[in-house]
Amino acid sequence: MYGDPATIRKILTESGDTWAVVGLSSNERRAAYGVADVLQRYGKRVIPVHPKAETVHGEKGYASLADIPLEVDVVDVFVNSDLAGPVADEAVSIGAKAVWFQLGVIDEAAYERTRAAGLDMVMDRCPAIEIPRLS
Repeated sequence: MYGDPATIRKILTESGDTWAVVGLSSNERRAAYGVADVLQRYGKRVIPVHPKAETVHGEKGYASLADIPLEVDVVDVFVNSDLAGPVADEAVSIGAKAVWFQLGVIDEAAYERTRAAGLDMVMDRCPAIEIPRLS
């Protein structure tokens, strides 16, 4: 319901290659770490966004989306559902083209707000699962 094939394809192939991954840290055991690696292998630039602002996969990290000094195309969200709405709102405010909520991250109100603001959005899906299907 929150990830129709056309929107998934558009985000992965047309929305741009700079992805801010919110919740990405240097912890290799976390899903965000592995997903970011897959995105990089498919040509995406992955910008870590985490309170620790760590460098991950060779990219400098930032504490918030607003701190990133370059244009972000897609915001990929690895935070709990109750924290995801404000991240989606921040994605709108920085001018991102799309928001992607990871598996298990669902906020219907944030989905409606983000879509109403003109952004593409996917919820409860994983780009690391979806992107290989496009090949």
